[in-house]
Amino acid sequence: MDLFDFAKEKQQETSAAPLAERMRARNLSEFLGQDHIVSETGLLRRAIKLDRLGSCIFWGPPGCGKTTLANVIANSTDGKFVKLNAVNSGVADVKRVVDEAQTNLKLYGKKTYLLLDECHRFNKTQSDSLLPAIEKGDIIFIGSTTENPFAAMTPAIVSRCRVFELKRLSENNIIQALKKAINDKERGLGNYDLTVEEDAIAHIAKTAAGDLRVAYNALELAALTTNPDGNGKITVTLKDAEESIQQKALSFDENLYYDLLSAFCKSLRGSDSDAALYYMQRLVQGGCDPLLLARRLVVHSAEDVGLADPNALVVATNALVAFQNLGLPEGLIPLSEAIIYVCEAEKSNTVVEAMYAAKDDAVNAKDDTVPAHLKNYEFASKDDKKLKSLYKYPHDYGGYVEQQYLPDALKNRVYYKPKNNGYENQIKQIRLNKGKK
Repeated sequence: MDLFDFAKEKQQETSAAPLAERMRARNLSEFLGQDHIVSETGLLRRAIKLDRLGSCIFWGPPGCGKTTLANVIANSTDGKFVKLNAVNSGVADVKRVVDEAQTNLKLYGKKTYLLLDECHRFNKTQSDSLLPAIEKGDIIFIGSTTENPFAAMTPAIVSRCRVFELKRLSENNIIQALKKAINDKERGLGNYDLTVEEDAIAHIAKTAAGDLRVAYNALELAALTTNPDGNGKITVTLKDAEESIQQKALSFDENLYYDLLSAFCKSLRGSDSDAALYYMQRLVQGGCDPLLLARRLVVHSAEDVGLADPNALVVATNALVAFQNLGLPEGLIPLSEAIIYVCEAEKSNTVVEAMYAAKDDAVNAKDDTVPAHLKNYEFASKDDKKLKSLYKYPHDYGGYVEQQYLPDALKNRVYYKPKNNGYENQIKQIRLNKGKK
């Protein structure tokens, strides 16, 4: 095979690759999203430019750019780049790479970068075979994983790597990538007489839920399966986009988005779990990030349920953490459970009332004269230390003793006023038994 035939064969291989593979960024200037780690002043960008990147792990959801970023590093270094997948690689494969890396470093002074996809799949034995090479610097390890490496990987490996967390791509990131692919004649669909309607692009970007690979696959399927008109022109409509990604468009404009979000929050406050679940699903199916709803749920568990049922905050916070670790679609199950719990719980807004009342006095009736018996006398003069005896240690009195805690100007203030709802009724009785208001 001569050089011309080889080049032609490589070109055919490239054109046969999926659009997502062909459009993979080749350098940092083409890389989309993840500004928090690849900005112009970011540590990762500086390390890549200077070829000083140490072992690291890229952690994030599918289609956010983990493997692409690793390939960018490969294209930016003069070292050797080896790629393995933890699913079908074993100790023998690792040993072979390490032996070759040691030889290349010793004879040619070349570093070896080992990209290990799905690195959380490596068991302890496989991970231990890598440790000495990483520790000595024989290889630069780059792992990519969709799982939390601190929970799913051997601690010894994680402790020797810097972990970079990648986020889901925004809709704007995906729209930008799709438009580039539509017009790119070298690697994309630019050689087709192709028009993709704006609402079709927007639907693919929204439904892909931050996964650029899903978006590319949907765009390519829509373009290749849409029949051209009499002039050979291909027009991808919203209907074509819906079919290519197998989901109806449930989008909304900005006004409807805020109306739906308001209805979700008011349904939580109004104890209507059916309505809250509906608005949650309507928002999620329309492209809203479920984490936003989970955060709102945490707020409402404290604002509207409060101490009427303190467990509501625990349930809501656990649902937030569960979704962060599970993602879609499984993460919606604990989120739904928490929505129902918060809705059905007893309600009380005394926590926020107390918070704002205390804030008002802190700002407008500020009194920084701390009662003498509450002052810090650790480094006080001998005369001041005598005042320490005025402080009554509550545990010497069975856990509670009456004494003044607020400054003189505010000593009669009462911020927290428990109601008769749920657990707050118990708090109210406890306070009355203590002789408190």
